[in-house]
Amino acid sequence: MRGRSPWTLLAGLCLVLLLLLVLWPLLTLFRQSAIDPGTGQLGWHGFRVFFDDGRYTTAFVNSLVLGALSTVGALALAAPLAYVVARYDFRCKSLVALLPLATIVLPDFLVAQAWLMLLGNNGVLRRTLEDVGLDLPSFYGWFGMVFTLVFNLYAYAYLGLFAALKAIDGAIEEAAVNLGASNLWRALTVTFPVLLPALLVNAMIVFTLAVDNFSIPMILGGKVEVLSSLIYITFLSELGGNPVMQSVLAVVSVLLVALVLFLQKWVVERKTYQMHQGRAPLPVRVRGASAQLLTGGALLLIGLSLLPAAMMVVGAFTKARGPVMRYGQWTWENMERAISTAPAPIVNSLWLASAATLVGTVFATIASYLIVKKRSRLVSLLDYVAMLPLAVSGTVLGIALIHTYNSGPVVLTGTWVIMTLALFVRKVPFSIRSASASLYNIPDSMEEAAINLGASPMRSFWSVVLPVMKPAIWAAAILMWVTSLAEISATIVLYFGGMETMPIEMFNQIDAGYLARASAYGVVLMLAIIVPLFIATRFFKLDLFASR
Repeated sequence: MRGRSPWTLLAGLCLVLLLLLVLWPLLTLFRQSAIDPGTGQLGWHGFRVFFDDGRYTTAFVNSLVLGALSTVGALALAAPLAYVVARYDFRCKSLVALLPLATIVLPDFLVAQAWLMLLGNNGVLRRTLEDVGLDLPSFYGWFGMVFTLVFNLYAYAYLGLFAALKAIDGAIEEAAVNLGASNLWRALTVTFPVLLPALLVNAMIVFTLAVDNFSIPMILGGKVEVLSSLIYITFLSELGGNPVMQSVLAVVSVLLVALVLFLQKWVVERKTYQMHQGRAPLPVRVRGASAQLLTGGALLLIGLSLLPAAMMVVGAFTKARGPVMRYGQWTWENMERAISTAPAPIVNSLWLASAATLVGTVFATIASYLIVKKRSRLVSLLDYVAMLPLAVSGTVLGIALIHTYNSGPVVLTGTWVIMTLALFVRKVPFSIRSASASLYNIPDSMEEAAINLGASPMRSFWSVVLPVMKPAIWAAAILMWVTSLAEISATIVLYFGGMETMPIEMFNQIDAGYLARASAYGVVLMLAIIVPLFIATRFFKLDLFASR
């Protein structure tokens, strides 16, 4: 018992920290939503306003429609791509398999801006298409939001479906073929039913990411309001006043995601198939016209999804006057302004990401060790609470932190500390997952041998486990760093004058129509993300999408 006490204490401290930064703010948010602004007593005034006001109910319905359209579109791209990569062997297959991961690295607001530069009212691609007589609908509104979300989120579904296809026992498909089934009938009656749980899980992931997305609807939404953008607009309108409606909208957003998670879990549990572990179906080698068609189609899809990154670089070095981009006229002015004249957002981003990474890496190292190696009821609770931020959008979390720490004994609003804590809460689940990867391969006998030789549990952890975890810890730190640099949904409601980060500055510049200036910050941001990520994957073998 004595040997376990240090870990029990650490588990308790980790849980208390998460309770203060996750559960307590969410409970405060729920309480705030139930306060009658007229009497100050608990009531349902805010929710009555929500259901009576057409603007709020329309935003709710728009969120559902946006999530559904984005999910269908993303699956329509991801499923064929995953099937082709998993079932066929062709030239450039390894490149096709890995390139979609790059789209996940690109921040969503950066992607929205780049597509705006391509297909917006003054977009270079729009003007080219108009010159040949092809008119596109306005990129502001449904077309722009759905188009951008589909290309920004399909990689999430691709990863999950590809893994599921590789996990199917090839014997069951071979049995169907041996019984006379055609390839189409085999796919419909065997492959699709087995793949359905993974399809539903990844559909849920895409749907929740689309519903919670803040940047794309704010930049491209135009007159179409959804919950994520309306929460931010309501937050701004209620600054200094009664924050009931922003709390109500945030609670509705949380309940919507929770309902989707529950329905997905309920359906998947009834559609689960168990298989004996066997070999995956062998890829079929294709040559000639079929191979060229598969390779060309896959590369075209991936090339379109990576086009925003190239456009961002072009925009950063293009002369501009306000929102008018003068393509073909090059300048260093935008980059000089970002790096020399107005470097504060760069410095702020680096500082906040560093602070969040330091705290988050230490926390992730301890929490991952507890979750994998020291299972108990307390640790199981820690595991659930640590993953809770994945179901809460960044804007909702930021508003919840403001309501909790805007008054009372601990006031954090208006300080860099609350921005750092928001980054910590938002990104630590991914760091825990990354840090946990190596722990599954460390046998318990290593620690037991050290303890039998007289080392204390903490000493055995420090001398035996930690050195083996070092690559995973570095990977978790870099993952925390790059994702913190790109965060905007939580910090947009928490920042104050002088603490703008690169994503916030980009958002402000886009809102003001200065796309070239925003592109310059975007290039710096991409470099700050890609360089550490390259180092992590090259030298520390970072598994960004660890399966464990």
